[in-house]
Amino acid sequence: MFCYQCEQTYRSDEGAGCAGSKGMCGKDAATADLQDVLLHVCEGIGQYLHRARALGATDVEADRFVLYAFFTTLTNVNFNAAKFVRLIQTAGEIKERAQALYEAAAASAGKAPEALAGAAAFVPAAELNGLLAQAAEASVKKDAAALGEDVVGLRSLVLYGLKGVCAYAHHAEVLGEERDAIYEAVEHALDLLASGPEEIGPLLEEALALGRANFLAMEALDAANTGNFGTPEPTQVRVTPKKGKAVLVSGHDMKDLCAILEATKDKGIDIYTHGELLPAHSYPKLKAYPHLAGNYGGAWQDQQREFAEFPGPIVMTSNCLIEPQPRYRGRIFTAGPVGWPGIRHIDNGDFSIVAQAAAALPGFAEDAAEETITIGFGRDTVLGVADKVIEAVKAGAIRHFFLVGGCDGAAPGRNYYTDFAEHAPQDTVVLTLGCGKYRFNRHDFGTIGGLPRLLDMGQCNDAYSALVVATKLAEAFGAGVNQLPLSLIVSWFEQKAAAVLLTLLALGVRNVRLGPTLPAFLTPALVDVLVQKFGVLPITDAKADIEASLARAA
Repeated sequence: MFCYQCEQTYRSDEGAGCAGSKGMCGKDAATADLQDVLLHVCEGIGQYLHRARALGATDVEADRFVLYAFFTTLTNVNFNAAKFVRLIQTAGEIKERAQALYEAAAASAGKAPEALAGAAAFVPAAELNGLLAQAAEASVKKDAAALGEDVVGLRSLVLYGLKGVCAYAHHAEVLGEERDAIYEAVEHALDLLASGPEEIGPLLEEALALGRANFLAMEALDAANTGNFGTPEPTQVRVTPKKGKAVLVSGHDMKDLCAILEATKDKGIDIYTHGELLPAHSYPKLKAYPHLAGNYGGAWQDQQREFAEFPGPIVMTSNCLIEPQPRYRGRIFTAGPVGWPGIRHIDNGDFSIVAQAAAALPGFAEDAAEETITIGFGRDTVLGVADKVIEAVKAGAIRHFFLVGGCDGAAPGRNYYTDFAEHAPQDTVVLTLGCGKYRFNRHDFGTIGGLPRLLDMGQCNDAYSALVVATKLAEAFGAGVNQLPLSLIVSWFEQKAAAVLLTLLALGVRNVRLGPTLPAFLTPALVDVLVQKFGVLPITDAKADIEASLARAA
């Protein structure tokens, strides 16, 4: 195996990347290799779909499969090798269907179809050992000796950005929102990767194209969430448990959360969110369920301790899974793209078994002292008071805005984000999104001009909402986004964050501070490109970065 797609990847003086029997995330070598093979087959699907589309023929079911398949390979999503063997076989069948679609479209257009090589011609083996023997052909590092680390690193940026786009688009698709332009962009990227690109320029252009596609994916997901569950509104959320039976729901998937709320309705069972599902409490349809009791715990990396202490069943709905420990292994369930060998998986949307498990488990024995936090400052809420914000900026009451958000993680250095938020001057506002906010969202930031100084905008995908706010404020000030008194302080961990970064770059947002460490697949030369061309800034010291941000805006 070789994998360096996430921030926790193994690093040493000899280089970076997980290459042993098990990755730092807990993924074993066989699963990692099977994921590479699956993506390779998907590249072949993309080759055919891209050409079929040019001739007016599409296959939306194949496109949906690609979104799901890519999502399963994100960090901390699916660790089940048997699942990937099945997905590869399905991918092979879909590739044959895509080929037939392309050839039929070519015939209808009176053209001879291309005889495609590479991933399009790849035939996956029928069983595990054969697939593992093919894995070297699909490795991200297969051309490193011939092409160098810069080209391989930029290919990886495209691949991992594509994973993030697929994940967001899949979230939207299961809620009924799709964009044909996203499928077109995904097919184009797959086709490019399958061609074995060797030039920096086209790869960089593709990365930016994926950034634009990711903006569409986040817009689609925003429309899906608000269309199904209402517009987020400021909401106080209890963060301490209440006496009674309980279920904990983690991940990102609000559709599954809604289904769990329905399955437990009127059964005397409280539902708690965890991790990136905290923002669910701000959606009117979801918070209308009286048994949506609160949020339990923090970000994903603390789950082994928090899940062990939780006295009920746990459901992982989309991603952020760590190896289940013995103390809760028998009461954790997975759903959607998530999987772990031996853990019960719910793939039909029927969560009645979770309700039964909750009834059989003890739940919380007593009420804890009530504590709350306030969330739900989406774009509609913020723009609803835009006149006050603009007035406060012009009057000097608000000097600057800091967006401190993104993924959290366990690596050293993430206390930087706590220090940054808590040391932001009193005449500044801190916006936040993603699970990185757990580093400081219980801190009392006070108010400014009648507004809270900490505005929680939601999940990582709600970077879309933040960008809409920034754009509207820029219009009101008659300036560009980069001229606003706004600094972005981004923590990255996995491939959704890579896609969001590409979106920021594609939209021309400059001076993004990125940390806690830069992606291992970005070589010094590629980092220099990001710094020189896009103004990306590696984080340094929190207080120094605050001063530098304020000085730049002055």
